[in-house]
Amino acid sequence: MSGSGGEMSNAELLQQVALLRWLSSQSDADRNMLAALTGVQVGRELLNRITGQDKVDAYKRDCILSIADFLQKNPQASQAQINAQLEQKVLLFAARVRALETAPLL
Repeated sequence: MSGSGGEMSNAELLQQVALLRWLSSQSDADRNMLAALTGVQVGRELLNRITGQDKVDAYKRDCILSIADFLQKNPQASQAQINAQLEQKVLLFAARVRALETAPLL
């Protein structure tokens, strides 16, 4: 389950529906549908692992949220303080993305 609240993604839900249909019918058509949906999900996961795009997106969200949090907690911050925080957070983001290049795929 990959949703933030424990809910299934759309792809996971479709796969579970296909599995339920196949378990109920045992038909070749439903088995083929289940195999196709499972293949798509496996392919999508492999692509995410190879490219690391899901992690890059998470790192980008973290970077933006931490900058917004700083600005909210420090409304009187000088431009120099804001620039220093931006530089620190962007450098952290860049380091995390660079680390993905050497991370194992699986």
